[in-house]
Amino acid sequence: MGGIGSVGSVESVSSEDAPAVPRGAGRESAAEVHTAVDGGRLRLVPGSGPAVVFLHGAGSGVDTPLFGALAAELTAGGVRVGRLEMPYRVAGRRAPDRAARLDAVALAALAIVSSGRDVAGPATGDRPDPGAGDLAEGGAGGGTGRPFALAGVSMGSRVAVRVGRQAGARGVLALGFPLRPPGRTATGTQKPSRQGELDDAGLPVLVVQGDRDPFGLPDPDPSRARLRYLVAGGDHSMRTRIRDGRPPGDAIAEAARVGAAYLLDRLGLPRPEQPSVLAGTSVPAGTGGTPGRESSVAGSG
Repeated sequence: MGGIGSVGSVESVSSEDAPAVPRGAGRESAAEVHTAVDGGRLRLVPGSGPAVVFLHGAGSGVDTPLFGALAAELTAGGVRVGRLEMPYRVAGRRAPDRAARLDAVALAALAIVSSGRDVAGPATGDRPDPGAGDLAEGGAGGGTGRPFALAGVSMGSRVAVRVGRQAGARGVLALGFPLRPPGRTATGTQKPSRQGELDDAGLPVLVVQGDRDPFGLPDPDPSRARLRYLVAGGDHSMRTRIRDGRPPGDAIAEAARVGAAYLLDRLGLPRPEQPSVLAGTSVPAGTGGTPGRESSVAGSG
């Protein structure tokens, strides 16, 4: 089986061997193919259909309840789900890699997804290593390979908007975009904003944000194809308080439903009818085109 140290080594792993996710969080029934990418690990359900790749937050992994709920919605819609674990997580370190390293690993992994070199399948065993030279070829930047989109949480949403256009993604779902770290610097000034990363994305983005996120609320911008959806009572991780009057996990489920509907649309796939959640969002159903006006509707719960 392929190890994690070299670029492009592959192993086929059944879903029973994959890391556990909370019960009911939507782990795929299909096997995943694990591919080592520059110290990171791409876990992708093989096949020929469109895919969505998850990019995790700085302190979380790719098997969170939010990603699990999103995976269940996407899988039901006919989308293959991929999960990219960054090198520091694979190595067991807590501190994230530098932004340039995160972006480079993401681009290499997305080149694999776009080109279809992930397809090995549990029945066929390991496929030959693609090699570093192959990773540098088509996929990233061309936009002509297999269709895919990105879903990132916090730090992962920053990586997604930085690399999405170059990688050829159809769109980005930014879950809890960390606009500005809370608190002040040692000199009493505000900490730097990441607004420029959103503005420079260059592709359609839906920001799904808890309406009490301490990192702030990014503004929608129709001129940049950027929508915003506010989840009532949600914090940075879409958790709610008792006083918010929402059942446990309800905000996470709402974020997953809204996010999945947007991603299905970006991939040109039919999305389920969810008028109680999506009413007023103006994400055009089934068009695959550029989103319309901003979506700034707090969920009803």
